[in-house]
Amino acid sequence: MFETPNRRRIYLLRHGEAAYVAEDGTVTDDPRNVPLTPNGRVQARKQAAILASVPFDRAICSGLPRTRETATLVLAGRETPVLESIPALEEINGGDREQPVADRAAWLKHVANPWAGASHPEATFMGGERFVDFADRVTPAFDAIVADQNWQTLLLVLHGAVNRMIFNYVLGLSWQGRVSIEQDNCCINVIDVDTDPDGDVSRFLIRAVNLTGYDLNKSDVFLTSMEHTASRIAEQISTSS
Repeated sequence: MFETPNRRRIYLLRHGEAAYVAEDGTVTDDPRNVPLTPNGRVQARKQAAILASVPFDRAICSGLPRTRETATLVLAGRETPVLESIPALEEINGGDREQPVADRAAWLKHVANPWAGASHPEATFMGGERFVDFADRVTPAFDAIVADQNWQTLLLVLHGAVNRMIFNYVLGLSWQGRVSIEQDNCCINVIDVDTDPDGDVSRFLIRAVNLTGYDLNKSDVFLTSMEHTASRIAEQISTSS
């Protein structure tokens, strides 16, 4: 006899496009508290339409404005669930942006690909949080969510690096090796979780990765979000020089 597995589903989203860079090319001084851009809100609403038939019984964001705003737009019109915040799932922290840049070209290269060398034990994200410390706060928080048997279909709205960390963790991959699991703005990922009779995870099933309903064939998505940021900064520098 076929026995139906004890299977639950996670819809893991990245927040919509955030206003890290102003129209004049100025980088925000407070990346923790940036809102979505108007385009980011459009992205969230389009993804919400795709997810309209999904019966979420739990919803979590990191608590930072860009994830809260995205999750609120996705859940618009629903009476439940109540949106929760888990600060341990906030984005990786960058360094002190007040420090002068000695080599502008090298700095822009680092902005475009801050994950280079991330596997080194002392490697940091743009001079800020160490990647090993980042993993030590994200993976236990994710494990605690999965261990909770009181949800069946979960909406989890987080950040690009956080989502990558979760993927590398469940896939058993080293952090940011030659292969990077890209997370475009407001993308949808689908991960199923199988548990045994004791509630322990027996398997993760990756159903979908980096789906963008606002651009299904990715024809308008070429640069990564960090490359796009670096490009905007370089353009502003060139214009003001």
